[in-house]
Amino acid sequence: MSFPKLDFIYLNEEDMIKAGVTDMPGCVDAMEEMFRLMKEGDFRMGGANNNSHGVMMVFPEESPFPNMPTDGPDRRFMAMPAYLGGQFDMVGMKWYGSNVENRDKGLPRSVLMLTLNDKDTGAPLAYMSANILSAYRTGAVPGVGIRYFAREDAEVVGVIGPGVMAKTAFDATMAVRPGIKTVKIKGRSQGSIDSFISYVKDQYPGIKEFIVVDTIEEAVRDSDIVHVATSSPTGDINEYPYISEEWMKPGSVFCCPAAARFDDDFVLNRARNVTDNIELYKAWAEEMPYPAYHTIPIPAVRCMDMIHEGVLKEEDIDDLGDIITGKIPARRNEDEVIIYSVGGMPIEDVAWGTIVYRNALENGIGTKLNLWETPYLA
Repeated sequence: MSFPKLDFIYLNEEDMIKAGVTDMPGCVDAMEEMFRLMKEGDFRMGGANNNSHGVMMVFPEESPFPNMPTDGPDRRFMAMPAYLGGQFDMVGMKWYGSNVENRDKGLPRSVLMLTLNDKDTGAPLAYMSANILSAYRTGAVPGVGIRYFAREDAEVVGVIGPGVMAKTAFDATMAVRPGIKTVKIKGRSQGSIDSFISYVKDQYPGIKEFIVVDTIEEAVRDSDIVHVATSSPTGDINEYPYISEEWMKPGSVFCCPAAARFDDDFVLNRARNVTDNIELYKAWAEEMPYPAYHTIPIPAVRCMDMIHEGVLKEEDIDDLGDIITGKIPARRNEDEVIIYSVGGMPIEDVAWGTIVYRNALENGIGTKLNLWETPYLA
């Protein structure tokens, strides 16, 4: 038996941009189709439950080995595998290392790569830079929720934490609600605020009003859409950004891909709690010690803790896929406030990475690399 040579393509960050990774409207559409396929069950992720966020390796607080890194803020490695069927029909895995001290070296906090593989043979099809890809798919998932939940005439967006995640979430907002006129920004540093405003002005010159505020309350009041995208230390929930029901505009939507804290009474009795994938949060509840919210600061994780406490039922949480497929309505009334939790999943990277990879093939973008002419040990 003869074995064929095996080639794959490498896409650096510039290649990814040429291949369309920054096409936010296309990314939002891809994420919506991904959620539909997930609700049908045509997908797999890691773990025995097939819904795991990934496998994370962390370092000890102290080590007797001088070369072994010790634990620190965002210092971890993670492997995030997934398969997505339908028009995607692709297996892949995102791999990343993360360390907040990277910034002192002029690097992003996380350095990400995505591998796509042949679903039958396991052979590599592509190895691609994934920092921009991950940022765009992360922003696109709030965009899908805004498409279904936000008022059609939404005009005011509040941003709490104007970093990279907020920039791409704002791109997705504009893709589905182009009538936005006012942006309110609560940031920790003048540099991040200025960078966000400059980005939005460059991308969306039609937006003329930027209001820099000093408090979360000011960012929330009168906003139709609020992006809560600030990094926060975990462990002490009192350090998570707190949002009072009193500040909320009726009918507003809160997109929460990061730490956020709401009053339990509001969550239990008046909020509409929506997840991007309820099974992801159930997997976290299985994998993390209770209370998981102390480790994973996303609001729906607090909901899972309340289920554990017996004060909330799973049926009190709505899943985005059920809304996309028409099983339940996007809104039950015009004034309900929606807390939309966004956990992030490797299946999103595979979905958007597959489209970008196919664009690259079609347009001759990337560098072809040879794995072997014939395998040495076949």
